[in-house]
Order: sequence, then C-alpha cells, then structure tokens
Amino acid sequence: MSENRARIFFGTELRRKREEAGLTGKELADALGCTPQWISTMESGRKVSKQSAEDLDTYFKTGDYFRRHWKLINEIEVQFVLPPGFPEYLEYEKKATSYRISCALLINGLFQTEDYTRSILHANGGTNVSELTAKRMERQTALAREVSPHTWMVLDETVLQRTVGGPDVMREQLSFLLEASERVNTMLQVIPKSAGYHAGLGGDFTILSFDERPDLAYTESAGEGFLIEKPVRVRDKVVRWDLLRGYALPLEESRALIRTMMERL
Repeated sequence: MSENRARIFFGTELRRKREEAGLTGKELADALGCTPQWISTMESGRKVSKQSAEDLDTYFKTGDYFRRHWKLINEIEVQFVLPPGFPEYLEYEKKATSYRISCALLINGLFQTEDYTRSILHANGGTNVSELTAKRMERQTALAREVSPHTWMVLDETVLQRTVGGPDVMREQLSFLLEASERVNTMLQVIPKSAGYHAGLGGDFTILSFDERPDLAYTESAGEGFLIEKPVRVRDKVVRWDLLRGYALPLEESRALIRTMMERL
C-alpha cells in the first residue's frame, strides 16, 4: 500500500475523536458494527472505506467531515495508479475532434466495457477497483459530445483473442465493439495475425487532433505513459499509424472476424 498522507491524517483524526469520547477501539467497533481490527486498520492509516467514513460522521455528529476526507483519500489513490502523463492526456482527450487509436495489447479504455475494465484492474491488484472502473467509464462521455469526435481504431487480432475476465466478459466486450463500429463517425479495423509483424506491435498509442492546436500523441507500456507534444515526435506516430493501417482488414471483414471470435467463445 503506497503512502497517502490524507489516509494517515484520517487515521490520526479518528484516533483523536475516539479518545476525546473516552472510547476504546472495541467500544467504537461495537457502536459501528465492525471489528476492533478494522478500527486499528483505519487509525494506522492503512485503509479506509466510504461506508466507515459515513458511519463515523453519523456517530460523532461531524457532518460530512470524515466523508470529505475519504473522498480526498480516494482521489489521491486514483492518481497514484495513473501512468505519468495520463491525467494531462485526459484533459486533451475531452477536447479532441478526432482520435486515431492503435491497440496491440488491450482494447483502448474509450471502448472497454465495465466488466472488461474491472477484470484488468483486479488482475493488476488494485485496491480501489470500483472507483477506477467508474473513472474509466466516465471517459466514454467524450464520445457522446454534441459534436462527436471522429474515431479510427485499429486492433491487432491478438487483442481480440485475449480472453480478459472469462468468456462471458469477452463476448460482451466484442459485442460492444461491434455496436461501436456501427456509429457513423467510428471506423474499427482489425489487423489479422497473418499479417505478421507490423508497425503497431511496438506498443499502444493514440493520436489526437484538434481544431485550434497541433496534434499530440500518447503512448503507454508497462505502466509508463508518455504524452508527446513535440511536432517531430508526433509526426513519427502519424507515419507509424499510416503504415499499420495498410495491414488492416476493411471494415466489413473486420466485423466478420469479430463475429467469428464471439461464436467461438
């Protein structure tokens, strides 16, 4: 568990309130309906839950004091697990007029189902999976703006064959991709395994375009993210994008391949 000063402060304040009230850990635990060990866990700054924060506010009549601190704890912990450069990228993502997305490892977060996302986060050992999943789902509102961005996404076939979360989860995910590909402003293509090596296998990346500023790119690998703004480096990604699209199946053939994969699950 990474150090979070807000979580440590929460524990200190909890201990202070408990001692001011003349309560032992067991007495407070009995009042809240939890175990003394959980009280000790919170006071030591190791872990906190939203429900406990709300129960403490009710018991000590502190308004939303503990709940507000829980919210701060959660926001900080979400930031801990985001790759460098990603929070800045998200702000640009909301304003972009078009996306060019290459997926060589996993389906891009903008097109993940909730269960697919949750399965990935669980596998990574996250401690705040529900909050991170909700954040990922919030990203998809960028696709539902009044003026929706144009999206081109190219996926390596192995991304679609990798069963994340089990057959049911993956079947739902593939169905979601098919639905997305029916949108008038979304082009989804698959690079078949038969293509062999191609430019997209160097790692996932996204190129964002805007009306009033130059393009930028973002790439991520092994938990490290990089926001790319220098024109010469962005151009390199554009060239890579143009090269890999040459290996992709046409739209209808890509859809047919996804349907075949669904039937095999």
